[in-house]
Amino acid sequence: MIAAIEGKVVKKEPAFVYMKTLGGITYKVAVSLHCSAAIKQDIIELRITQIIREDANLLFGFLDADEQRMFEQLIKLNGIGTATALAICSTLTPEEFAKALVASDANTFIKVPGIGLKSAKRILVELGEFVLESGLNASSKSQTEAKLALEALGFKSEKIKAVLFTCKGVTTQEIIKEALSKLQ
Repeated sequence: MIAAIEGKVVKKEPAFVYMKTLGGITYKVAVSLHCSAAIKQDIIELRITQIIREDANLLFGFLDADEQRMFEQLIKLNGIGTATALAICSTLTPEEFAKALVASDANTFIKVPGIGLKSAKRILVELGEFVLESGLNASSKSQTEAKLALEALGFKSEKIKAVLFTCKGVTTQEIIKEALSKLQ
């Protein structure tokens, strides 16, 4: 399985990047519009999600680990294929995606081409616990203290992470108050 590809960008289209490795092999990698726009240099490394089917060996590339995780969670859902998942990644940043899930905002997903109300509700129900890896700032002492306090009160770790991602407070007390109001 291919985990990452490092190489020279020989051709770039809005939805694809052609990368030539040092070994001389050129790969055609599907990317989101956000990822495509972020590619500025000639030599890059893309995280790869490889999907092998009877008739195809597909490569999907990501500069951002959260975007890759978002894509991989979406393709696990019934009725969401790679094209739709890539459309969601092209329309929503991982932060917008996580905020829409926390807020249970189906309208955000309906804006994506190919997503209707039924699919939007399915995404909200099945991925309601999605949390960005970078969502909780590990260096933030206040957020870490708030997380520990909320866990001591009996709240589940995944729910806490999702709520802390949306909290605007700075001190531990402010974060806990805001998180408690959202967890209730």
